[in-house]
Amino acid sequence: MIKSVIGIGNALTDMLVNISSDEVLSEYGLSKGSMSLVDGELQTAISKSVAGAPHSLALGGSAGNTIRCMSRLGTRVGFIGKVGHDNTGDRFEQALSNLGIEGKIFRGESPSGKCISLVSPDGERTMLTHLGAAAEMHAEDISPAIFEGYDCLYIEGYLVQEHSLIEIAIRTAKECGLQVAIDLASFNVVEENLEFLRGIVAKYIDIVFANEDEARVFSGEEEPINALQYISEMCDLVIVKIGTKGALIKHKGEVIHIGIMAAAKRVDTTGAGDFYAAGFMYGLCEGLSLRQCGTIGAITAGKVIEVVGPTLGEEAWAEIEVLVNRVKTEKYLF
Repeated sequence: MIKSVIGIGNALTDMLVNISSDEVLSEYGLSKGSMSLVDGELQTAISKSVAGAPHSLALGGSAGNTIRCMSRLGTRVGFIGKVGHDNTGDRFEQALSNLGIEGKIFRGESPSGKCISLVSPDGERTMLTHLGAAAEMHAEDISPAIFEGYDCLYIEGYLVQEHSLIEIAIRTAKECGLQVAIDLASFNVVEENLEFLRGIVAKYIDIVFANEDEARVFSGEEEPINALQYISEMCDLVIVKIGTKGALIKHKGEVIHIGIMAAAKRVDTTGAGDFYAAGFMYGLCEGLSLRQCGTIGAITAGKVIEVVGPTLGEEAWAEIEVLVNRVKTEKYLF
């Protein structure tokens, strides 16, 4: 049984920008809803073009968001990443410590990585990431000692572009007796690394999280239920998120459909998938049923889309705590 989780991902600081229209996306040829890796020059140019728009800064990175949320829910968690020798890196490491997360943080030669999330009026986010030092994490940084005391390694899909790092991390984790979970992260990342992803999922992965676009690209199946079936033949537990229709879960032949928080007001989808995975993984660590896990995932995702950026206030966390306690007593299930 999983009790504790260590995440590995790009250690990034998020800059969340609310844009008044999608004009800037067209101007720079950006695919709405995608995640693109860009150089520092292009990221700076886009930053300047949206300089007057409302924005905020937050501790980011896909796996970072998931681990932060799990920590707040009460799971023992750690995070593996690389930052620069700069103030941004210092703040990132201190923020982990303040949140009770065990940081396994390496330092690189480049400045710390940043991600600009352009939030469209309909809440959809388009991400432009300059990885900086985060891209300097390599297979040599991984050792069995990193995984000591943990039951599961959680991988963000954005990291799969570094094939050797991911393969060594997964192999080492498995040799140390950990289960491995992965979130496929973005349809274009899946597209660009399809054969590699299929290979590691079939060989090593225990748990897969995907949205319907990622599942479609990964499986070649148009219908989410067929994509779910395809992926389930490779691993033990699959969760395919299907937007406003909720999520499909498959484990050992059993398929479960989970709804959404209907009352949630969609302001910004940044971190929704990350928080869904956090709620679900927290449920697994608590030994809850798959329906309970899926419901908690829907709750945490439903709450984070009501705010700009993947950081919730105390009032939202208090509401989540009440709802999670109801889920645990099976009085609140989707």
